[in-house]
Formats: sequence, C-alpha cells, structure tokens
Amino acid sequence: MNTNINLLSPYKLGHLELPNRIVMAPLTRQRAGEGNVPHQLNATYYVQRASAGLIIAEATQVSPQGQGYPYTPGIHSQEQVEGWKLVTDAVHQYGGRIFLQLWHVGRISHPDFQPNGELPLAPSAIAPKGQLLTYEGMKPYVTPRALETSEIPEIIEQYRKGAENALAAGFDGVEVHGANGYLLDQFLRDGTNQRTDNYGGSVENRARLLLEITEAVVGVWGAKRVGVRLSPSGTFNDIQDSNPLVTFGYAAQALNQFDLAYLHIFEAIEADIRYGATVVPTSHIRERYKGTLIVNGGYTREKGDAVLAKGEADLVAFGTLFISNPDLPRRFALNAPLNEADTTTFYGGGEKGYTDYPTVEEQHPSLVGAK
Repeated sequence: MNTNINLLSPYKLGHLELPNRIVMAPLTRQRAGEGNVPHQLNATYYVQRASAGLIIAEATQVSPQGQGYPYTPGIHSQEQVEGWKLVTDAVHQYGGRIFLQLWHVGRISHPDFQPNGELPLAPSAIAPKGQLLTYEGMKPYVTPRALETSEIPEIIEQYRKGAENALAAGFDGVEVHGANGYLLDQFLRDGTNQRTDNYGGSVENRARLLLEITEAVVGVWGAKRVGVRLSPSGTFNDIQDSNPLVTFGYAAQALNQFDLAYLHIFEAIEADIRYGATVVPTSHIRERYKGTLIVNGGYTREKGDAVLAKGEADLVAFGTLFISNPDLPRRFALNAPLNEADTTTFYGGGEKGYTDYPTVEEQHPSLVGAK
C-alpha cells in the first residue's frame, strides 16, 4: 500500500509526462460528420477534456468494412486524417495528450454499412443475438461471412495503415481495440471463433491475429506508443469464451513482447455478471503483464485512489464521468460535486449532452475561489 499515490499523482507513460493518472476512456458518441470525418464540434469536445492525464479518443474504424454504427469516425481516408488533425492540434494547444483507438467491429455490423451491401466479416459465420442501429433504424444482426485465411493479411494491413494515418493526424499514440466483442475479441474467444486454420482452435492460434496486428502497429509507432485494450470478463455484443482465465492470461503474457505503452483492461460490470460472465480478476492479468496497466469499469474517485494505492493498477480510465464532467481532474482536486450524465444524449445528436456540460468554475465559483 502506497497512500502517496492517487489519481492526482503524475505518471511517466513512455515518452509522455502525465500530470495525473486520470485517463479519459474511449467513448463512442456517434457525432462524426459526413464521410465519417471528425469536425470542429469533436475538437471542442476533446479540448474541454484536455486536463485528463491521457485521452483515448473514441473507437475509430480502420476501413469502411470496420464500421458498425452510424456516424462513427474513421481513419482510412485523407479527409478523416485532416478532420482528426483539427482534434489533435486543438488538444495539444491546450496541453493535452491523446491516443486514437483503432477499431474493426467484425460481425457487429450490417450490410447497410458494408461496401456494396456485402456481409460483415468475422472469424466464423456465427450471428450475434439481437439488433443494431442502422441509418434506417433498428435491424436484426445478420450471419457474417467467415474470413478466408488468405484475407487475413489485408485485415492486418488495414490496422497498419490506420496506425500510419493516426501518426499523420498528430496523435501521441494509438490503442488497438481488442475488447467488447469486436473483431479481435471475436478471434480471441472460442464462442465466436470455430476456425480450423492457424487462427482457430488453440489459444495460441486464437490470439494470433491480435498479436500480428499489434506487431504491425508497433512497427509503425515504435515501443511505448501503442496500447491494447482487452475485456476478459466482457459479455457485450454476445461474446463468450469457455475459459477466459486461460485465454486472457495467455494474451496478457504474450503482449509483453511488444514493450507496449500500456494494457487497458475493461473490468466486469453489473451487466456482465447478470449475463453469467466468468469474472477474470484483474490480479490475474497483473501477475502476467509486466508493463503499465490501465483499469476501467465504473470507478469512482475513492475506488480509483484505492486501486492505485494498492498497486493493482497504474492508471484509471473513466468513461461516463468524463461525459458529464469535462473538467473531471479539477473536480477531483477540489472535491467538487459531479454532474449527472444524460444517458439520452450519449449517442448521436449535436452539442446537447456533448459539449454543453458546465465546468466547476461555472457552477461553484465560491468553491473554486476558496482553493
């Protein structure tokens, strides 16, 4: 126990000096412009949150086939690169640090999003349960097409090119999205991966694509500038695995070879437990992964301080609290009241519920003046 370390303590993350250990989690907000291009409103949103030790920008598709929701940004066209430059320039002007999360949704898509109305791609032709939001409203998921072994190099190339584009757009690093039931998580888990080639069967084979993509991205960015996100206990997007302790224990240990900036763990939340998830304790990952560990999943200030003091993690990512409290580190420092988030404005729309949450100075001038 080290009570001198808390959320407001500085941290050296590779080449970056973080003023605090408060990370803004990647948050899908579905507010990109035409062509899935980031624009000025997105820049304003991220600038408001530039006091985070690190911003991990929202999940961003590495190719047109990687899209699964309306109005999510991409990083595969020159227009998108220029749009993201608006964001990174603005965040850096205000002293912030920002990574981009590289994303391919795999089967969590629909022909409405796919080039030429094709089927979504996945490790195996297994449809997720439920429905998804398209530009025309809610529609049932379709059975995806299983990727041919010969197509795997193209998927890796999409991530490598996305990493190159993120570098050109001025980010400080990138995060490979291997969590939450999307493509790389689908390959990792035996509930969605029933392949019989080198990318299926054993845990070593199922983790192969994650590791090959990470290697390609590190080849662009170099050591300590790439993170990976995993959700060992996750059930989101109808994802499951028969032995997640083994699967994610192996993945965490295998990632040590890349000298990453961090490993980002989305921990079990109430919905996962209700769904019957096998909870993988973060200690199981901590024992196997030797680098910086970020934890995420319903943390409060008190819980965040405690996990850092115990040495169970190095940084704590906050999602919902950053939506409604753009100045979250300032509020923690002042012990100021927190704004409640308006869940009806999480996805899609404009400024409402996006850039209009008040700061602590606007709400509590006397509190700010007293400190």
